[in-house]
Amino acid sequence: MSSFAQIKQLNKDDSKQLRKEAGLWLRSLREARRLSQRQLASRVDVEYYTFISQIEVGRGRVPTERVEVWAEALGEEVQPFAKRLMSYYDPINYRLVFPESDLRHTNQSNA
Repeated sequence: MSSFAQIKQLNKDDSKQLRKEAGLWLRSLREARRLSQRQLASRVDVEYYTFISQIEVGRGRVPTERVEVWAEALGEEVQPFAKRLMSYYDPINYRLVFPESDLRHTNQSNA
C-alpha cells in the first residue's frame, strides 16, 4: 500500500480513537505510579491539571517537545515511551520507521 493510500485510510475517527487509546495508556501509567492528575501536571510543569485530563480522554496529545519530560515524570524509559506515543499519534510514520513493530497495544507495557 502506498503512503498516500495509508494517509487516506487513516481518517479523523481513526485518529480520535488512537488518541483515546493513548490517553488510556497514559492514565494507566499515571495510576500505576499512584499520581493524581495534579501531581503529574506539576511534574511535567503544566499549570492546569485539566490539561492532563484532556490528554487522558483523547482530546489532546503530549506535545512532542515534552515527551522526554513526560517519560521521566511517569518513571518510563524515554525511547520506548516515545516510540509508543508515536504509534498512537503518528501511526503512518511509525509503520514506516518501525515496519517490524506490532501496532496492537493491548497488554503491552512500553514497546
